[in-house]
Amino acid sequence: MAEQSNWSRVGEQPRDAVDREWEVFIRNESRDPLQHVGSVSAPTIETARTQATTLFGRYATDLWLCPATDVRRYSRTTIDERAVSVDSEGERDERGHSA
Repeated sequence: MAEQSNWSRVGEQPRDAVDREWEVFIRNESRDPLQHVGSVSAPTIETARTQATTLFGRYATDLWLCPATDVRRYSRTTIDERAVSVDSEGERDERGHSA
């Protein structure tokens, strides 16, 4: 049986961007899975698409954008002092609060 890893939820504090953050996913060929390639800061989805296309997706078949505020990040290493430990089943921290 595989050993369970400890995952920590990364804090909800925004990164140092002034504009809204957008996570960028691309698919290089139609049979490929989507792949997260980075993020861009932009005030609108249209500007985010332009920036993402220039930086990551010029030759991609598909480009997906997702507001970074709608993405939940988890890590096996503590990269944020506000990280909250969660279990793999109930997503609760050590105090029993929802993560």
